[in-house]
Amino acid sequence: MVKEPRPGKVKTRLGRRIGLTASAWWFRHQTRQILRRLQDPRWELILAVSPDYEGLQSRVWPQGIARIPQGQGDLGTRMKAVFDGLPRGPLCIIGADIPGVTSREIWQAFRSIGDHDATFGPAPDGGYWLIGLKRNSPTPPQLFHGVRWSTATALQDTIASIPDLKIATVAELHDVDEAADL
Repeated sequence: MVKEPRPGKVKTRLGRRIGLTASAWWFRHQTRQILRRLQDPRWELILAVSPDYEGLQSRVWPQGIARIPQGQGDLGTRMKAVFDGLPRGPLCIIGADIPGVTSREIWQAFRSIGDHDATFGPAPDGGYWLIGLKRNSPTPPQLFHGVRWSTATALQDTIASIPDLKIATVAELHDVDEAADL
């Protein structure tokens, strides 16, 4: 999931300390690096873009990677729309602000879905850098209900929203929200 790297529209918490233009520049280049690292024949890489129209038309992102709109709403609503809008089968969603992610971690997440209904890549701040679902049946309607985003309970809240699913976790990785995270 990516946002157009426009100053004041992306990585605003980071931008408060390093400047909005610098944070947008960092996000743009960070995303390009991740896209290069994560291209792998074992999966299809798709960009869920925001804002919808600008992201679909953007020249910032590589032309060879499929794009879909994120839609409107909070992060949970937009991630659920991605899960609901793509064909059934295993699907992992990540953001583009995880400098340490490699194809190895993504492969581990897909493998963990084989024995589980869902998998998470936890972040040290209580959130998560990855959510994956097996998706053999429709996405649970309560997924993401009651999640307090950008808090130390985001992972815990998300898991609580899907109590009947068998959960796995993969490697803990840092995401970049604040200047200290750099």
